[in-house]
Amino acid sequence: MNDTTDTPASVTVLGLGLMGRALAGAFLKAGHPTTVWNRTTSRADQLVADGARLAPTIGDALTAGSVVVLCVTDYQVVHTLLGAHDVDLAGTTVVNLTSGSSAQARDTARGAEQRGAHYLDGAIMAVPPAIGTAEAVILLSGPQAESEAHRSTLGALGTVTYLGADPGLASLYDVAGLAMMWSVLNAWLQGTAMLRTAGVDAATYAPFAQQIATVVATWLPGYAEQIDSGAFPATVSALETDARAMTHLIEESEAVGVDTALPTLIKTMADRSIAAGHGGEQYPVLIEEFGKPRND
Repeated sequence: MNDTTDTPASVTVLGLGLMGRALAGAFLKAGHPTTVWNRTTSRADQLVADGARLAPTIGDALTAGSVVVLCVTDYQVVHTLLGAHDVDLAGTTVVNLTSGSSAQARDTARGAEQRGAHYLDGAIMAVPPAIGTAEAVILLSGPQAESEAHRSTLGALGTVTYLGADPGLASLYDVAGLAMMWSVLNAWLQGTAMLRTAGVDAATYAPFAQQIATVVATWLPGYAEQIDSGAFPATVSALETDARAMTHLIEESEAVGVDTALPTLIKTMADRSIAAGHGGEQYPVLIEEFGKPRND
């Protein structure tokens, strides 16, 4: 069943951790007949009270819904569940929202398709309480036709964003988002640690840091154009100028007794780029360093 019909699609949710329960609850609230399954059946009690059906076996769960959503611990569990029974998955759309790598996503897509299923891989960019609201972003990758066919159904979970046919894209976007999140937070923590040595508390620094982060975010589209074109004219600042500021950050951190590992790492990458002749180019030229594997 797809979203072109008036009847809400039947959905199965496999895995009832905090996120899985939130997913099933959102489907129920949107009026979808919802079957749930979990190894620990007591996790389904509230969902059953709210109208869900508890599947007695994984085989029953896999055949109960036209859309089967997985949100489990890892891809090993996904493979175990999908391969647990010789169930005909022809006509079933498997939507895997389990976190993992892009290689695992592609491998799982091949396996599911060999079983006759349609496969979409996804990533949830939200915490469980946000599921069912527009703030919850659901990333999907895989066959576009399947994404479009089930957009309304999956829209019960949040804002659905389709990324492309490669089933590994959702996982890549997921970890790229984590890299962005952690980098912003780590930079804020570095600055907070330094200012605390002068008696400035985190709450006082936070609005200033937020303003800086907002301004830097406006640079991204222009920097992206430089990366995509492979040309990095220094219209704002040359990398060698930025590297001198990095030295100042490291020295100040040392002086006030704050760990220097993070700024030193970035300075090391900048030094390599400058040594390769890119000192007169703009900061995004560092993409060449980020794109190189390092074993040291």
